[in-house]
Amino acid sequence: MNLITKEVKEIIVEAGFQQKPIVTMTSTSTVKDDVMVGFDEVFLEVLHKLTGDQLSRQIIPIMGRGGIETLREVYIQAIGHSCDRNENEKLGDLSEIQLREKLYKFLCGKRVDIEFLDEASSWDLFCKTVFEKKVVLLGLENIGKAIVVKCKGLPLSIITMEDFWQSLDAREYWEFIEQDLNSVIKSNDESCMKILWMSYIYLPNYLKPCFLYMANFEEDRSIRVSMLKKLWISEGFLKPRSGKSLEIIAQEYFKELVDRNLILVDRLGSTGNVKHCKIHDLYRNLCLEEVEKERFYHVIRNDPPRLNSRSRVALKTSVVLISELLESLSHARSLLRDELQIPHHLRLLRTFKAYDEDTTSGAYFLDNVFELVNSRYLAVRVHKESKFPTSIDLLWNLHTLIIHCWRYLIAPIGIWKLHQLRHLEFHEKGLILPDHPSGGNGIVIMENLHTLKGVLNLFLNEEVVKRIPNVKKLHLIYNVQQMEGENCLSYLQCLSKLENFHCTTRNGCDDYLQRVRFPSSLKKLFVDASPDPELEDMLQKIGSLPLLEKFVLQNGFFKTGKWETVEGQFASLKFLQLEACGGLDDWIVTDKSHFPVLQKLHLRNLGQLKEIPSEVGEIATLKSISLEYCSKLAVVSAKRIVEEQEDLFGDELDLHVRALVWKKEKALKSLASVNFEVNVCLIASKAPSPLPFPTHGADAEKQEDLASSLE
Repeated sequence: MNLITKEVKEIIVEAGFQQKPIVTMTSTSTVKDDVMVGFDEVFLEVLHKLTGDQLSRQIIPIMGRGGIETLREVYIQAIGHSCDRNENEKLGDLSEIQLREKLYKFLCGKRVDIEFLDEASSWDLFCKTVFEKKVVLLGLENIGKAIVVKCKGLPLSIITMEDFWQSLDAREYWEFIEQDLNSVIKSNDESCMKILWMSYIYLPNYLKPCFLYMANFEEDRSIRVSMLKKLWISEGFLKPRSGKSLEIIAQEYFKELVDRNLILVDRLGSTGNVKHCKIHDLYRNLCLEEVEKERFYHVIRNDPPRLNSRSRVALKTSVVLISELLESLSHARSLLRDELQIPHHLRLLRTFKAYDEDTTSGAYFLDNVFELVNSRYLAVRVHKESKFPTSIDLLWNLHTLIIHCWRYLIAPIGIWKLHQLRHLEFHEKGLILPDHPSGGNGIVIMENLHTLKGVLNLFLNEEVVKRIPNVKKLHLIYNVQQMEGENCLSYLQCLSKLENFHCTTRNGCDDYLQRVRFPSSLKKLFVDASPDPELEDMLQKIGSLPLLEKFVLQNGFFKTGKWETVEGQFASLKFLQLEACGGLDDWIVTDKSHFPVLQKLHLRNLGQLKEIPSEVGEIATLKSISLEYCSKLAVVSAKRIVEEQEDLFGDELDLHVRALVWKKEKALKSLASVNFEVNVCLIASKAPSPLPFPTHGADAEKQEDLASSLE
């Protein structure tokens, strides 16, 4: 060891004397003997750094305004091909600001995240890798393509077929394979698993439980991300950190698993957030093997019932066997099943998921559900005759309560004592929260409450605001006026952490929105104001919200007949939807800076709108415009916007317009082009509702999913 140490030291000393500075210059243009003027001091400073006595390698960035030449070169490299003479001349005519916008619009939103192969690409890879086109020569395309389909677009699964097929050129082997294709795929999957297993082994320990939990969901299931993160929290997978809520930590964990390609993005929301996700079949199989090996949880299928000591159980078996199985699961802490009888003897149960927004399930009585006193997560569909039991305060450890009911329910006073509650969601009708005695000693501040959805006629006074100081998502419904002169939303601005506010008003309650002051923390705002409140003043207040990214306005009335935005408004808005806003003739936008980062614009049932301002089409970030049952003039103006942008960007234009028009306006179909889609409603009377906003606004996430799917 001493000899080795001595030799290493000698090498280091020798390398230090011999090392010379390496200067690398990269340019796409020909190097010329240009003269540098006005930078003598900078030149000497750089020269000193290059010729100094530094032994270690240095990176010396030289930064400055490269100017329009540089920008043109960057743009050409970004688009991936050289420009012809005409294109170069057009680029040369653009100012530096115009070139910056052109480059930004091309790059905005682009990211390398490699997709799965489509059927044609999978087949091409299979032929080249496995048989080098022999499969085609042998006339065995049908068998080969069946194998490719089973690989589900995963390149690794296709490539690993090579080892398996090397000795199987004879036709009789192929015929055998055709008869037992599933066994072949299983054998190949096992080869892939050895490679994919490394992704799990090198996964940080704090992410492993979250990843393994994905196997709870059925094959090819689209999983709602918001539900998944709530389940992670209730299962105790997340490590609390000072200054960060569990919801933020859950989002960070989710993003890290997506970045590692262990979780797949299935559907995006209107502002680019991930709404639904999936897991590839091979990774799901890996999870199933690991959870059994590590005794993480047990998946029960249609195999005979047997005793099992694992605390987490996912039931994938038939309803007939469930009652028999439950008798042996008294130790269980988690049960995931969309249809399940209430397991009265499972007193240790912490997670009981028997309802999902995306599936149907049976109905339960709340007094039976609330016997599970150790629960952290309860999601159930409630029987129409069910009522809240007064013993709700016994659920001392409850984190999430999700209830689906077709009638209004009144919660008992004890609900204010659930100090661990993080998410309270009521779907379909509405939940009536009781008034609480002012200053009562038994009332607990619900500092952990993050979500409050589907609450009916909540009087948001000072006392209520004090008890829910950290709420981030608030969905309220008003259909009954309180005392005359009172404003149920008078203290809304005191909720300083509120990010998502959804408000539906009916029966004259729209006056609340006229006088409300919105908190500056808002990022998403949905307003369904009926019958017809005046919108001008309200929009002035909403436009000044600095963080607002998504705004949906439904109903209301423009008294002046116009909406004129001013500079500085809607500075962060990415998604704008206007629907059935009466009296809107003129939308005036004098400059594209009024909506500087707008990406998606949805207009619906605006029969009087004369045009979409041309300045909207110049917004560099704009990706899509959707018009549904709007005026003919508005549709024509949208077509004009597309043509103007096509003249500027040609085939590189990243703007798509979709118009849905009445049957009597089917002549507008002639405007259709690559970037301009026109669909005709074949029903002559009232149009169907492609975006069915719920009457009481309690299912906003479903509505957003529908809107995203239409895009």
